[in-house]
Amino acid sequence: MSEAVAQLNESLLSMLQSETFVLLNTVDAETSGPTSTAISWIYAVSPSVLRIAVDHRSRLVNNMKVNPMVTITVFGESTVHAINGRAAVRQDRLDDVPFNICCFDVEIEAVRNALFYGAKLDSAPRYVKVYDQRAAEKLDGQVFAAMQKAR
Repeated sequence: MSEAVAQLNESLLSMLQSETFVLLNTVDAETSGPTSTAISWIYAVSPSVLRIAVDHRSRLVNNMKVNPMVTITVFGESTVHAINGRAAVRQDRLDDVPFNICCFDVEIEAVRNALFYGAKLDSAPRYVKVYDQRAAEKLDGQVFAAMQKAR
């Protein structure tokens, strides 16, 4: 692991301003154990703030409300980054989205290279949405637009 910095570099900032997926790691509110969930509704507001959106039906919402400490794992730049921070509700219910989505801002406290010594990623993981492509694009557009307007 490398030394931690307190904000995103230019490459990570750019990567997190377009659609990607990450692992959101939280502390489970009921068991106090670690959780890890893949999410794609994330974008960098600035080098020091990430914004994420989570369906209210997900345990992640309560996890972050009870214990705001999170780690976001990002695969890219030939490496794996662990971004540590504190999540706070930005808007409890996003406007103009067809279901109940909670929006959080994550104040970045540290960014570290989390890949083991002597290795690099040959390629970043990719994903494919397996449900109606038009519906997925429409929903993603609604969520990202609402996230950008979150108050």
